[in-house]
Amino acid sequence: MSSAQSQPDTLCEPGSEAGAVASPDATAHEPSLSDIEANPLREILTIAFPTVVTMTSYTIMQFIDALMVKSIGPDPVYVAAQGNGGIIAWLLMSLFIGLNTIINTYVSQNLGAGKAREGAAYAWNALWISVASWLLVLLPVAAMAPFIFGLAGHDETLLRLETQYCQIMLLGGLFTVASRSIGHYFFGVHKPQIVMISALIANAVNVFANYVLIFGHFGLPAMGVAGAAIGTSIGALIEFIIPMVIFLGPKFNSEYGTRAPWRFSFSHVRDIAKVGWPGAFMFFNEMVCWAYLMSVLIPKAGEAAGEDPVLHNTAGWIGLRYMHLSFMPAVGVSIAATAIVGKCMGMKRPDLAASRAWLCMKLALAYMALCALGFFIFREPLIAFFIDKGTPPETVDELIRIGSVVMIAAAVFQVFDAMAIVMSGALRGAGDTVWPGVATIILSWSCIVGLGHLLLEVAPYMGSAGPWTGAAAFIILLGSVLVARFRSGKWKTIKLIED
Repeated sequence: MSSAQSQPDTLCEPGSEAGAVASPDATAHEPSLSDIEANPLREILTIAFPTVVTMTSYTIMQFIDALMVKSIGPDPVYVAAQGNGGIIAWLLMSLFIGLNTIINTYVSQNLGAGKAREGAAYAWNALWISVASWLLVLLPVAAMAPFIFGLAGHDETLLRLETQYCQIMLLGGLFTVASRSIGHYFFGVHKPQIVMISALIANAVNVFANYVLIFGHFGLPAMGVAGAAIGTSIGALIEFIIPMVIFLGPKFNSEYGTRAPWRFSFSHVRDIAKVGWPGAFMFFNEMVCWAYLMSVLIPKAGEAAGEDPVLHNTAGWIGLRYMHLSFMPAVGVSIAATAIVGKCMGMKRPDLAASRAWLCMKLALAYMALCALGFFIFREPLIAFFIDKGTPPETVDELIRIGSVVMIAAAVFQVFDAMAIVMSGALRGAGDTVWPGVATIILSWSCIVGLGHLLLEVAPYMGSAGPWTGAAAFIILLGSVLVARFRSGKWKTIKLIED
């Protein structure tokens, strides 16, 4: 019998016999969850649902961008340009977004230990990291974007459009990184509803801004793909401002002391870097591999099969948009797992941490299994949804044929993706970040890049199905090894905060 089965499945308050010793501010600063803790499913859903809405925010913005730019004209280049430009911008931001996800762990563990006021300093220093990343990385790379995209050898139209989109997204990247950073603070104190509301408002603003800027309304010129990037950046600004106002407001300042620790703190940045760097490089490395897959391998595979590389690139991006919609809710469940596991570990209850993590994974598995079924059954209409009505029939047929293969590949690995995403979040909540990071790096380069290139050479007739096979192998193997890591229980011995 596991330790999760041998203990009663209820959370103990800090200071109780099974919990951590409470600090003087434990009662004043810990959220009241007594009615939720008796029902594990309700506890998870209470945190997970608003987190899911929040984490799909940027994905929905990208989805809306792709959906709206395809109406610019019948040429499929607009969807490809938005996808290529977006993934390079997200690639750079992901390094710092991945680093700052550890804020959730520190804040939730301090919450569980009855020291909720300790979390605000981690939030502030995550914001300082966001500013530094924008000044030192995002802005310089924005200036080099034409050279970077030029290396891919894309045609002149695609090169111009994808460069514009990427540069604008990087200029607004400060707000994207900062909004994710402050969001993880609210996840850690188990108040994700605040971030959810800001995400919903931000998406509404994004849709309106896209409508005005892409097509030209209210006297403004039609800006096309560049307008979509500006609309998304405006949405990111809104998504940052709303939670920041609440973070600095009198109520949160009174309960959690959010205003005082605004100064840069080397010790807190060191804590973030010490535990967060594997997650940062894991996230960044995975984005590098996916960017290489989408921008290089898939077009080359289409060309090797004697077909139009732009059509393969466009079909791949259409498929990936649906994959993002499917796995981002699982990412929301994963972040909820981080917050819940972190709180349980702060309370010295690894048994409850394990039981809650397994329940999170069951929820994600059920959801993504339904997505897999939908991808397989409705693959053709899903691809057709992103094709402009004025597109020539022969081009439509080719896009649907290529895209259907992509959707089948996605259906195959959906369940394993749920396993990888949730287990990664659960391990992060306990502070176990190095082992998953190393495993992700090894498997991503071996499968996405290595196997993708191998199939491109030995089976060029497969077209883009070859690189997608490598991507599927990566997710299947990663999900399996992270489940094995969690089952080993080594994460239970990690200690991040003082008693």
